Amino acid sequence: MSDFWLQLEYLPLSAEIGATAWFPFMESMHVLSMCILLGAIVMVDLRVLGCAAMRYPVHVIVRELVPWAAWSFVFANVTGLAMFITRASAHVQNPAFQIKLGLLLLAGLNVAFFHFRAFPAMLRCASGEAMPSLARFTAGLSLLLWCAIILAGRWVGHVV
Repeated sequence: MSDFWLQLEYLPLSAEIGATAWFPFMESMHVLSMCILLGAIVMVDLRVLGCAAMRYPVHVIVRELVPWAAWSFVFANVTGLAMFITRASAHVQNPAFQIKLGLLLLAGLNVAFFHFRAFPAMLRCASGEAMPSLARFTAGLSLLLWCAIILAGRWVGHVV
């Protein structure tokens, strides 16, 4: 284990968060931001899969919901980092935390792929036409990854 992780735990900010009501507040804000993030992502993915919001063009759903997802992702990272620094040395060794970070990386790659490859192909589809299979695969993978991230995140506090 690196001294870096222990030094994070010994920061005055870490002690303040870990020993006061800041920790449950950060945890609550993390959960709230994840709810907003997932709500936006699920709606986009379900629209791409053809399961919801079919009367709205995909580009409208994406334009309206992606900013909500992006800002809530930033907020989730800030609150997650605030909780992480209180027990950094334990978290970096926690298998659930490691899995969560790996899944977040995969989800980020999936988002990039969606926006740069699948989304342009979707825009070429006529209204009412089924989305390209690549876009549907990306949306399905997104739903799977985000569910797994949530489950791994819940396990972080329970795996020692």
